Amino acid sequence: MWGQKLRQAQQLPGDTIVATVMSNLGFELAWEKLGGQLIRAAVGDQYVHAEMLRSGSMLGGEQSGHILCRHYAVSGDGLLTALHLAALVQQSGVSLAELMSQSFQTYPQRLKNVRVEDRSRRLNWKECAPLQQAIAQAETAMGNQGRILVRASGTEPVIRVMVEAVTTDLVNHWTETLASAVQTYIAV
Repeated sequence: MWGQKLRQAQQLPGDTIVATVMSNLGFELAWEKLGGQLIRAAVGDQYVHAEMLRSGSMLGGEQSGHILCRHYAVSGDGLLTALHLAALVQQSGVSLAELMSQSFQTYPQRLKNVRVEDRSRRLNWKECAPLQQAIAQAETAMGNQGRILVRASGTEPVIRVMVEAVTTDLVNHWTETLASAVQTYIAV
Protein backbone atom coordinates (compact mmCIF):
# COMPACT_ATOMS: atom_id res chain seq x y z
CA MET A 1 0.00 0.00 0.00
CA TRP A 2 2.82 2.38 0.89
CA GLY A 3 4.66 1.39 -2.28
CA GLN A 4 1.61 2.17 -4.40
CA LYS A 5 1.28 5.58 -2.78
CA LEU A 6 4.95 6.40 -3.40
CA ARG A 7 4.72 5.05 -6.94
CA GLN A 8 1.70 7.26 -7.72
CA ALA A 9 3.62 10.26 -6.38
CA GLN A 10 6.60 9.26 -8.58
CA GLN A 11 8.76 8.86 -5.47
CA LEU A 12 9.68 5.22 -6.06
CA PRO A 13 12.67 5.01 -8.43
CA GLY A 14 12.23 2.23 -10.95
CA ASP A 15 8.99 1.26 -9.19
CA THR A 16 11.26 -0.93 -7.07
CA ILE A 17 10.77 -2.27 -3.57
CA VAL A 18 13.35 -4.30 -1.64
CA ALA A 19 12.18 -7.23 0.47
CA THR A 20 13.87 -10.30 1.92
CA VAL A 21 14.02 -13.83 0.60
CA MET A 22 11.37 -14.68 3.23
CA SER A 23 8.76 -12.28 1.80
CA ASN A 24 5.65 -13.94 0.48
CA LEU A 25 5.46 -14.86 -3.21
CA GLY A 26 1.92 -13.45 -3.32
CA PHE A 27 3.35 -10.02 -2.48
CA GLU A 28 5.94 -10.26 -5.25
CA LEU A 29 3.41 -11.35 -7.89
CA ALA A 30 0.93 -8.63 -6.88
CA TRP A 31 3.63 -5.95 -7.03
CA GLU A 32 4.82 -7.18 -10.44
CA LYS A 33 1.21 -7.20 -11.70
CA LEU A 34 1.09 -3.48 -10.83
CA GLY A 35 4.22 -2.96 -12.94
CA GLY A 36 6.67 -2.89 -10.05
CA GLN A 37 9.90 -4.74 -9.46
CA LEU A 38 10.83 -6.58 -6.27
CA ILE A 39 14.46 -7.10 -5.33
CA ARG A 40 15.09 -9.77 -2.72
CA ALA A 41 17.81 -9.34 -0.12
CA ALA A 42 19.13 -11.64 2.58
CA VAL A 43 17.19 -11.81 5.86
CA GLY A 44 17.89 -8.86 8.12
CA ASP A 45 17.04 -5.18 7.86
CA GLN A 46 20.75 -4.37 7.46
CA TYR A 47 20.74 -6.39 4.21
CA VAL A 48 17.54 -4.73 3.05
CA HIS A 49 19.11 -1.34 3.75
CA ALA A 50 22.33 -2.26 1.92
CA GLU A 51 20.34 -3.43 -1.13
CA MET A 52 18.28 -0.25 -1.06
CA LEU A 53 21.47 1.82 -1.15
CA ARG A 54 22.98 -0.36 -3.89
CA SER A 55 19.88 -0.21 -6.10
CA GLY A 56 18.77 3.32 -5.27
CA SER A 57 15.48 2.04 -3.86
CA MET A 58 13.54 4.16 -1.41
CA LEU A 59 11.26 1.55 0.20
CA GLY A 60 12.02 -1.86 1.60
CA GLY A 61 11.29 -4.16 4.44
CA GLU A 62 10.95 -7.55 5.99
CA GLN A 63 7.93 -9.78 6.35
CA SER A 64 8.48 -9.49 10.10
CA GLY A 65 7.50 -5.83 9.93
CA HIS A 66 10.77 -3.90 9.69
CA ILE A 67 9.90 -1.27 7.09
CA LEU A 68 12.54 1.13 5.77
CA CYS A 69 11.67 4.26 3.83
CA ARG A 70 14.67 6.39 2.90
CA HIS A 71 12.42 9.43 2.40
CA TYR A 72 12.12 9.66 6.18
CA ALA A 73 14.74 7.58 7.99
CA VAL A 74 17.56 5.11 7.48
CA SER A 75 16.33 2.50 9.94
CA GLY A 76 13.10 0.64 10.57
CA ASP A 77 10.80 2.69 12.77
CA GLY A 78 7.59 1.03 13.95
CA LEU A 79 5.98 4.28 14.99
CA LEU A 80 6.76 5.93 11.64
CA THR A 81 5.37 2.92 9.79
CA ALA A 82 2.20 2.95 11.92
CA LEU A 83 1.70 6.66 11.21
CA HIS A 84 2.08 6.13 7.47
CA LEU A 85 -0.33 3.21 7.56
CA ALA A 86 -2.85 5.31 9.53
CA ALA A 87 -2.49 8.11 6.95
CA LEU A 88 -3.10 5.64 4.11
CA VAL A 89 -6.24 4.37 5.84
CA GLN A 90 -7.48 7.91 6.45
CA GLN A 91 -6.80 8.99 2.84
CA SER A 92 -8.49 5.90 1.39
CA GLY A 93 -11.74 6.41 3.28
CA VAL A 94 -12.05 2.68 3.99
CA SER A 95 -11.05 0.50 6.91
CA LEU A 96 -7.64 -1.09 7.31
CA ALA A 97 -9.30 -4.50 6.88
CA GLU A 98 -10.73 -3.38 3.53
CA LEU A 99 -7.36 -2.02 2.38
CA MET A 100 -5.70 -5.29 3.37
CA SER A 101 -8.27 -7.37 1.50
CA GLN A 102 -7.59 -5.29 -1.63
CA SER A 103 -3.83 -5.50 -1.25
CA PHE A 104 -2.68 -9.01 -2.23
CA GLN A 105 -3.40 -12.66 -1.58
CA THR A 106 -0.68 -14.38 0.40
CA TYR A 107 0.45 -17.83 -0.63
CA PRO A 108 0.44 -20.56 2.00
CA GLN A 109 3.92 -20.67 3.50
CA ARG A 110 5.56 -23.05 5.93
CA LEU A 111 8.90 -22.87 7.67
CA LYS A 112 10.45 -25.94 9.26
CA ASN A 113 13.70 -25.96 11.19
CA VAL A 114 15.93 -29.03 11.14
CA ARG A 115 18.49 -29.16 13.93
CA VAL A 116 22.04 -29.67 12.64
CA GLU A 117 24.58 -29.62 15.46
CA ASP A 118 27.66 -30.04 13.27
CA ARG A 119 28.52 -26.45 12.30
CA SER A 120 30.60 -27.41 9.27
CA ARG A 121 27.85 -29.63 7.83
CA ARG A 122 25.28 -26.92 8.53
CA LEU A 123 27.24 -24.12 6.86
CA ASN A 124 28.23 -26.27 3.89
CA TRP A 125 24.79 -27.68 3.19
CA LYS A 126 24.91 -26.40 -0.41
CA GLU A 127 27.63 -28.95 -1.17
CA CYS A 128 25.31 -31.89 -0.44
CA ALA A 129 24.39 -33.32 -3.86
CA PRO A 130 21.36 -35.40 -2.71
CA LEU A 131 19.84 -32.36 -1.00
CA GLN A 132 20.47 -30.20 -4.06
CA GLN A 133 18.77 -32.85 -6.21
CA ALA A 134 15.75 -32.90 -3.88
CA ILE A 135 15.49 -29.11 -4.06
CA ALA A 136 15.76 -29.18 -7.87
CA GLN A 137 13.06 -31.86 -8.05
CA ALA A 138 10.73 -29.76 -5.87
CA GLU A 139 11.38 -26.61 -7.89
CA THR A 140 10.70 -28.45 -11.16
CA ALA A 141 7.53 -30.03 -9.80
CA MET A 142 6.11 -26.71 -8.56
CA GLY A 143 7.29 -24.57 -11.48
CA ASN A 144 5.90 -21.07 -11.12
CA GLN A 145 3.31 -22.31 -8.63
CA GLY A 146 5.68 -22.12 -5.68
CA ARG A 147 9.00 -21.18 -4.20
CA ILE A 148 11.60 -22.85 -1.97
CA LEU A 149 14.14 -21.34 0.37
CA VAL A 150 16.65 -23.47 2.23
CA ARG A 151 19.23 -21.70 4.38
CA ALA A 152 21.41 -22.17 7.41
CA SER A 153 20.28 -20.02 10.31
CA GLY A 154 22.65 -17.30 11.36
CA THR A 155 21.44 -17.46 14.96
CA GLU A 156 20.58 -21.10 15.71
CA PRO A 157 22.06 -24.54 14.93
CA VAL A 158 19.36 -25.26 12.35
CA ILE A 159 18.77 -25.36 8.63
CA ARG A 160 15.55 -23.60 7.75
CA VAL A 161 13.35 -25.07 5.04
CA MET A 162 10.67 -22.72 3.74
CA VAL A 163 8.18 -23.63 1.07
CA GLU A 164 5.34 -21.55 -0.28
CA ALA A 165 2.95 -22.53 -3.03
CA VAL A 166 -0.53 -22.01 -4.37
CA THR A 167 -1.94 -24.81 -2.20
CA THR A 168 -1.34 -25.95 1.35
CA ASP A 169 -1.01 -29.54 0.13
CA LEU A 170 1.97 -28.61 -2.07
CA VAL A 171 3.51 -26.62 0.78
CA ASN A 172 3.19 -29.46 3.27
CA HIS A 173 4.38 -32.15 0.85
CA TRP A 174 7.53 -30.33 -0.23
CA THR A 175 8.32 -28.96 3.25
CA GLU A 176 8.27 -32.48 4.69
CA THR A 177 10.16 -33.94 1.73
CA LEU A 178 12.94 -31.37 1.92
CA ALA A 179 13.16 -31.35 5.71
CA SER A 180 13.49 -35.13 5.56
CA ALA A 181 16.32 -34.78 3.02
CA VAL A 182 18.11 -32.32 5.32
CA GLN A 183 17.64 -34.72 8.23
CA THR A 184 18.90 -37.69 6.20
CA TYR A 185 21.87 -36.13 4.45
CA ILE A 186 23.00 -33.23 6.65
CA ALA A 187 21.88 -33.76 10.25
CA VAL A 188 23.25 -37.31 10.55
